[in-house]
Amino acid sequence: MNNERIYQVLRGPVFSEKAQVLGDTAGVQVFKVDINATKLEIKKAVEQLFGVQVVKVNTTITKGKTKRFGRTLGRRSDVKKAYVTLKAGQDVEMADLGDTAADTSSAAE
Repeated sequence: MNNERIYQVLRGPVFSEKAQVLGDTAGVQVFKVDINATKLEIKKAVEQLFGVQVVKVNTTITKGKTKRFGRTLGRRSDVKKAYVTLKAGQDVEMADLGDTAADTSSAAE
């Protein structure tokens, strides 16, 4: 799988309370993925991008809500999420902007 396809498959991490609890207790990471991505593509993309071993991948498609904007009706897009279970003892390192911002502000003083 080439680098271009990896970045097409993985759209970004999901930062929610449920995702944090799953990551802490069960070793599961949650990602937003392309609506057409397969479980095998998601597994290969996570393994290549983060250098971890994936045990299994579960996916879910959340249908977009219909919303009203004044008189016109609009519809949010459908979202596909992948729940990626990692091998025991492994973790995906996400960039934590809060830590880096604190480090740069203290260094500037």
